Amino acid sequence: MDIDLYITDLCKKAKAASRELATMQNDIKNKVLLSAASELRKNAEYIINENTKDIAEAVKNGMSEALIDRLRLDNKRIEDMAAGIEAVSKLEDPCGKILSENTLENGLKIIKKSVPIGVCGIIYEARPNVTSDAFALCFKSGNACVLKGGSAAINSNIAIVNSIKRALLKEGISEAVLSFIEDCQRESTNKLMKMNEYVDVLIPRGGASLIKSVIENATVPVIETGTGNCHIFVDKSADLDMAVNIILNAKTQRIGVCNACESLLIHRDILEEAVPLISKALMEKNVTIYADEECRAICNELMEASEDDWGREYLDLKISMKAVGSVEEAIAHINRYNTRHSESIITKDMKNAEKFLNNVDAACIYLNASTRFTDGGQFGFGCEIGISTSKLHARGPMGLPELQSYHYEIIGNGQIRE
Repeated sequence: MDIDLYITDLCKKAKAASRELATMQNDIKNKVLLSAASELRKNAEYIINENTKDIAEAVKNGMSEALIDRLRLDNKRIEDMAAGIEAVSKLEDPCGKILSENTLENGLKIIKKSVPIGVCGIIYEARPNVTSDAFALCFKSGNACVLKGGSAAINSNIAIVNSIKRALLKEGISEAVLSFIEDCQRESTNKLMKMNEYVDVLIPRGGASLIKSVIENATVPVIETGTGNCHIFVDKSADLDMAVNIILNAKTQRIGVCNACESLLIHRDILEEAVPLISKALMEKNVTIYADEECRAICNELMEASEDDWGREYLDLKISMKAVGSVEEAIAHINRYNTRHSESIITKDMKNAEKFLNNVDAACIYLNASTRFTDGGQFGFGCEIGISTSKLHARGPMGLPELQSYHYEIIGNGQIRE
C-alpha cells in the first residue's frame, strides 16, 4: 500500500464531503444519527466478537488491566455508545447561529455566524467508544472526520465504523463524512499530521507520549487534550465523611481514565484524623498510597513518595498523598505539578473555596465534588470529542460548540471604501 496516496485520498474525499455536510439540514443530520445508533445496537454481537480479538491480543501483549478496561466492549457499553449518539441528536444544531450583529455608520451590516471547522482529524488509542463519539459530534456539528485509532483496538474500531457506514448508506449520505485509517503503521499517523491542505484541525486523545508526538510533529493545527494528574485538596474545615466518599469515587470508580484522582493534599491541621480515615478507606480498595514524611509518620502502612510521584498520572490503583499548611500552599503545589485537567477542594470555608476556584490553573475546578464528572456526557454534551487542557479555542470537555468556527457576513447596498 502506498501510504501517501491512501491517506491523501481519504483526506481529500473528507474535505469534499465536509462542504456538503456544512449546509445539511438539522432534521437530516438527526435522522442519520438515530439510524447510526440503531445500527450499533443491531450489530452489537458482531462488534463484541471483533472486540474479543483485540482483548485477546492485548492480554497476550501484557497490556495493563486499566487499559484493557478502556478497550473492552460489552452490551452495556455499546448501549451507552448508541445512547450517546441519540443524546447528541437531541442537542441544538450549533451551525449557522448568529453570534453577534451590528450595523456600521455607513450602513454595512456585520453578522458573525457560527460555521463548522471543516475536517477534524482525531488520533486516539485503545478506546473504541471514541469512534462513535467522534462521529456523532463531528456529524452533528457539520464536520467530516478522519479517524486514526490505535492498533490495539483495530478490529473493534473497524466493526463500529462499518456499522455506522451502514446507516450512512441507508440514508444516502457520503461515506467520506466518516473516514477511518485502517493502516496501523506509524507512517500513516505521521502523514495525517501533515495533511494541512485537507484537514483543518487535529485532536489527539491518549497518553502523554501520543499527545506530545502530535504537538511536536503536526503541521495541522492541534487542540491539545491532556493527561490527568488530578488533585483533591482536603481543607481543614472539610467534612471528612464527604471527603472519603469523594476520594473513593474519584480514585476507584474507574482507574484508567484521565479524570481519576491521582494526588491528595491534606491540610496539616487535620492530619491526625484525616490520614488514618482516608488511608483505611483507600487501602480497603487495594489502593497503594505514596506519601510524604508527615503523612507516613501518622500511618506507617504508607509507601515513601518520591519527587516523581507528585506529577504522576498512575492510571492504576495508586495515589500520592502530601501534607500542606494552607489553601495557598495547596494551590501552588497543584499549579506546579498538575496537567491543567481537573482539580477539587473539599471544604466548608467559602473564602478558601473562592481562592481555590479563582487561582487553580485547570480546565475544570470542583468544590465538594468528584473529579470524575469531567466528561462530555456528564456535562450534558451527549458525549465529548476530547477534554482540552489548552487555553486557545476550547477548554475542558469539548462538545458541539467547540467544533465550530465562525465567519463574518457583511451585507451592503453598494458601499465602497473611500
